[in-house]
Amino acid sequence: MLKGMKSKRFSRLVISYLILTFVVVVIIYPLLWTIGASFNPGNSLVSTSIIPKNPTLDHYKELFSGNTSLQYVHWYLNSLKISVFTMIGSVISVSFTAYAFSRFRFRGRKNALTLFLLLQMIPQFSALIALFVLAQMLGMINSHWLLILLYIGGTIPMNTYLMKGYMDSIPMELDESAKMDGASNTRIFMQILMPLSKPMIAVVAMNGFTGPLGDFVMASTILRTPDSYTLPIGLYNLVNEVMGASYTTFAAGAILISIPIAIIFLVLQRNFVSGLTAGGTKG
Repeated sequence: MLKGMKSKRFSRLVISYLILTFVVVVIIYPLLWTIGASFNPGNSLVSTSIIPKNPTLDHYKELFSGNTSLQYVHWYLNSLKISVFTMIGSVISVSFTAYAFSRFRFRGRKNALTLFLLLQMIPQFSALIALFVLAQMLGMINSHWLLILLYIGGTIPMNTYLMKGYMDSIPMELDESAKMDGASNTRIFMQILMPLSKPMIAVVAMNGFTGPLGDFVMASTILRTPDSYTLPIGLYNLVNEVMGASYTTFAAGAILISIPIAIIFLVLQRNFVSGLTAGGTKG
């Protein structure tokens, strides 16, 4: 009986490790190819390998060479600007919205939550024509600020659900005790709920920062000139040219995109991990 239980546990452990190993390989293998391609000489992927025979830094140097047709640094700064302001705006708007839905009962509350859920079922590209017409009407084609507002609006529904669920797990007794001491709703929000919600704030901040760095569809709809491009649009043009496609330079540029994401993750790592754990135990 005991041997049978041990053998079952062992088999489950082996299966779990095999699944984890498969997932790691699926994730890391394309990344290794991209890193290898960025150090391979030439512009084609045909002769590239994971471990380059003659590694070179020419593609990274080309990104910062100041070539007028390859404004990589300018695109990089555009992407960072949009991502940072989207992150800040998402945290502020989602925090206020989640607080209202978590702590107050008002007419239309349930309908609004249902609407948020329905909005997540609508594909982003289905509204591209309407967004493009709106940008033209407002005279905001090539406007980073319009794109930031659109990104913030897109992060509100799902992130509001996440943060609301987390705030619901914070006892209402804390609010009531603070009100008995004369604290206002604003003070309760700023000094009690926000500090306790740091783990979920980190999750919202991470989502708000990484989203614009990987978006191509909406950014290419609003941004039409090279000076206003973000990294996804600019790098896409590197491989979209029929005669001058440079896949290895594209790989080098794609690797550098991960640097700010890694920095933000390291800064938020403690809160980010505890947020996921708390969400799994409290939910």
